[in-house]
Amino acid sequence: MEDRNIIRLPGVERTFHRYKILFVLLLPLAMSLMAISAVNVALPTIEHGLGATPTDVQWILSGYALTFGVSLIPSGRAGDVMGRGTLFIAGLVLFVLAALACGLATTPELLNLARLVQGLGAGMFSPQVTGMIQQYFTGGGRAKAFALFGLVISVAVAIGPVLTGAIISALGPESGWRWAFLLYTPVGLLGIILATAWFPFETERARRAAGRGGGRVRLDLDPVGTLLLTATILCVMFPFMAHAAWAWFLLLAAPLLAWGWMLWEKRYAARGHDPMVDLNLFRFRSFRNGMLVSGTMFLGVASTFAVLALFLQSGLGLGALETGLIGLPNAIVSGYSSLWSVKYVMGRGRRLVVAMMLLMALGTVLSILVAVLIPLGAPWWLLGLTLALNGFGMGAIGSANQTLAMQSVPARHGGTAGGLKQTLERIGAALGNAVVTGLLFGLVQAGMGWTFAFIGAYVAIAIFILCAATLAVVDERQHRA
Repeated sequence: MEDRNIIRLPGVERTFHRYKILFVLLLPLAMSLMAISAVNVALPTIEHGLGATPTDVQWILSGYALTFGVSLIPSGRAGDVMGRGTLFIAGLVLFVLAALACGLATTPELLNLARLVQGLGAGMFSPQVTGMIQQYFTGGGRAKAFALFGLVISVAVAIGPVLTGAIISALGPESGWRWAFLLYTPVGLLGIILATAWFPFETERARRAAGRGGGRVRLDLDPVGTLLLTATILCVMFPFMAHAAWAWFLLLAAPLLAWGWMLWEKRYAARGHDPMVDLNLFRFRSFRNGMLVSGTMFLGVASTFAVLALFLQSGLGLGALETGLIGLPNAIVSGYSSLWSVKYVMGRGRRLVVAMMLLMALGTVLSILVAVLIPLGAPWWLLGLTLALNGFGMGAIGSANQTLAMQSVPARHGGTAGGLKQTLERIGAALGNAVVTGLLFGLVQAGMGWTFAFIGAYVAIAIFILCAATLAVVDERQHRA
């Protein structure tokens, strides 16, 4: 009996293995998320090493997130049409070259330019991950694949600061942050080699075969729709990252651009073309609700470790390694819960999401309690234990919500749908970071002290998580009805 994980393509002698494909997909995904979380620990040494201004430092974080978020949907659509394997490798090549440039940067301007390109590369290959899981896995196999997807997300976000802190402590503040960037180069090259060897390139083969057969190979990327949607996302995300008064006027243009984009997509489809985003995707309740739940959740959770790193280093005077290590319990339990949740996703997945949201809110509240007790003698490392509750919840939600949101999406729209979901999460993260860190710094500048500022920021995070939990309850009741 042939292994059911073997993939055979018509007219192709060799076979392909689903879990080899999945391994290659998840390797760069981990790097792209580490490139977000790990930088929080490296910022003080980068600022000192390059003589960066506060604005430069803000753009080291924001520039990557901006180009990452803006490129997700166009790249997902391009992968669906042109071939996901090709777009994946192209994005990974760009990411690796940009990581190398980050490590060799001699000025803040060069580092920020490299970070913009690195975010673009990550945005190109990330939607191909969900697209190819949707394409090559079904049923329980897809739930397991998305569980591993959630495992990688959770562990990468938490392990990034630990690894970066260890590198900086071992090699020193002058060159440690550079090697934290350069580390992505060999791992990325391995990903490129394995992708070239193990990917089926199914869409690419079909397009080449059609061309050789004399058939007309139609390539419709909907450039006007792409431009309108990209401009809309840029107008939403940029004001929260630019820290400039004039940028807020862009928010006024965003609804008009969004309306124009939807109108264009409807007319484009009515004329017999393939729109950039098939608006019928939003008719799938599971996809629509899954996006709203995760997007709202990211308003809070995206800031959890950034606020923690600032509190520990600037407020308590801890080093980079200690700051990184505090996230280790979070990573361990998050990885476990991602796999643990698989057996419940298909039957009780939505109830699981609600329960895990409440667990994350509890972990956040307990972290506030620890912060209150630290001035009274409580050890700071207790925060690692309370945030482990957040990690357990996040790991389970990451796999469950991804599986449930994508379960009704047709495989041919997998990349576009994945790009849409990740984009809403990136927008949520950008808005949440701006609000939560703005509150943190505002309270510090008002003379309230780092402990009070940390508490205020974590109260905001808890409120966002409870809002997401409310949406998850609505989703569960709608599907139960």
